[in-house]
Amino acid sequence: MSPEPTTPGLVVRQQSGFHSVQTGQGVVVCRLRGRLKKGPQEGDIVAVGDRVHISVLPDGSGAIERVEPRQKALVRLAPTARGAYQQVLLSNPDQIVLVFACSQPAPSLRMLDRFLVICEKQNIPPVIVANKVDLIGQERAMEIFSIYSPLGYPVLYTSAREGLGAEALRQCLVGKISGLAGPSGVGKSSLLNAIRPQLGLEVREVSQSTLKGRHTTQVRELFSLEEGGYVADLPGLRTLSLWDTEPEELDAYFVEIRPFVEHCQFNDCTHTNEPGCAVRAAVDQGRIHARRYESYLRLRGGDE
Repeated sequence: MSPEPTTPGLVVRQQSGFHSVQTGQGVVVCRLRGRLKKGPQEGDIVAVGDRVHISVLPDGSGAIERVEPRQKALVRLAPTARGAYQQVLLSNPDQIVLVFACSQPAPSLRMLDRFLVICEKQNIPPVIVANKVDLIGQERAMEIFSIYSPLGYPVLYTSAREGLGAEALRQCLVGKISGLAGPSGVGKSSLLNAIRPQLGLEVREVSQSTLKGRHTTQVRELFSLEEGGYVADLPGLRTLSLWDTEPEELDAYFVEIRPFVEHCQFNDCTHTNEPGCAVRAAVDQGRIHARRYESYLRLRGGDE
C-alpha cells in the first residue's frame, strides 16, 4: 500500500506547539506528528524556515509528516542538565541583516563585531545596514562603517526618514529568507515600512507581544515580501552569547585575522604579547584595523 501523498511547505510561524505552513494552496496550521518527537532530542525538531511535508486533515488543519534536512540554521545553544540544547532561531536563512543606527543610538561596533562572529561561526552571510544616515551625513557614516566593506561584508547606507537606500535594501531582501537583527531604536520597523507599508508594524506587534512578560508564549514568524522572500525579526540574537565559543577559536571568525594565524611562531598564540606573532605584526603594519583587533581582544577576554 503506497503512503498517503503529502504537501510540501515552508514553516512561517510558530506559537504554542502550532506551526503555520505556507503551501501552494495557502497557509495550513499544523501539529507535529507524535512519531517525530520520539527519542532524545538535541534541539528543535521543527523551526521557522524549515521545509516540511504535511498531510491535510478533514477539518482543514494539518500534520507535519516530515522535516527536510536543514542546509544551515541560526542556533542558540541553551545549557540544560542533559547537555546543550539547540534552540533554532531561524532555519535555512540566506542572510542575516544587521541594522545599526549612525546616531540616536550611537552605533556599538563591538556589538556589530560580535554579531559578525556569530554569522561567521554559523556560516550565514551577513549584510550590514547603517541607518539614520541623515543625522550625521553620508561622509561621516562611511567613516564609521566603511571598515567592513574591504572585509567582504556588504554595507548599505539608509535613511528611513528620507527614503535613502530603501530600494537597495528591498532588492537585497527580495527572493531570500532573511533574519533581521540589531539594537533597539535603530529604525528597523521604519525601514521595513519603507519597503512594504505595514510590514514594520506587523513585525513590531509580534515583537512586543513576545516581550510583554516572562511567561508570554513566544511567537516566531516569517513575514512575506510582495515580490517574494521573507523577513524574520530576531530579537533573540541580542542575547545570543558566545559562551559556546572557545577563546582559542575566536580568531577563525575574524576574517582579516584568520589568514595570519598560521604564520604565528606558536601554535597556541593568543595574539597578545607572544614573540613572533604574525597577527600583531599585521596590526602594526595596518593590514588589520586596530579597532577590529581591539574588538577581538575584548571578545576573547569575555567582554561582550
